[in-house]
Amino acid sequence: TLASGGYAVDNSLRFNSGSSDYLTITPGSTSNRRTFTLSAWVKRSNISSSTIFSAYGNASSTRDTVRFSSADTLEIFQYTGSFTYVLRTNRVFRDPSAWYHIVVAFDTTQGTEGNRIKIYVNGVQETSFGTETYPSQNLDTFFNASSPYITYIGRDGSDTTPYFNGYLAEAVSIDGTQNAVTDFGEFDEDSGIWKPIDVSGLTFGTNGFYLQFKESGTGTDANG
Repeated sequence: TLASGGYAVDNSLRFNSGSSDYLTITPGSTSNRRTFTLSAWVKRSNISSSTIFSAYGNASSTRDTVRFSSADTLEIFQYTGSFTYVLRTNRVFRDPSAWYHIVVAFDTTQGTEGNRIKIYVNGVQETSFGTETYPSQNLDTFFNASSPYITYIGRDGSDTTPYFNGYLAEAVSIDGTQNAVTDFGEFDEDSGIWKPIDVSGLTFGTNGFYLQFKESGTGTDANG
């Protein structure tokens, strides 16, 4: 519940694993696979393994994934027959009544490994991990890669991984920038609650997107 005033989010999109709901985006050309930011407001409706974002190829389940694990932790990883990098929080996410704002900001060009992936939940950076293996410097992810790679929202792309159950709002991908969390939200000065701000003025980049979910059954891209 947000305090009155400020920026209002009018729409969300419901994902139901029972009807295999998901969205896909296939980039027409490859852009920045090293530096980008993913952001979404997430409300879970089922406590189980479920994917928010994934970039998936067609060989040996090759993919980069942002998801809730079967243990309800948040995990970000790349798999290419084995795990290239894995970040798995100690924190668990088991409140189906709450909206979580999740930001994952990549920049594998950074010299300091801890800066190559930054994870924020409700405006606060996650620093406590059960598994903490960062990507090597200048690693190319599969996000923003053209065919055969496909960006999924609400599904891992692997047939063995459950679909997302719940609601997403304000789903954003910024191609080419490792954004600060304050580009997507702010703390309410009265309540202290983390709340959304208008992101329409951000530069989304070649393969970036901003999904406002204005139309029933589609993921309308407000970035054109």
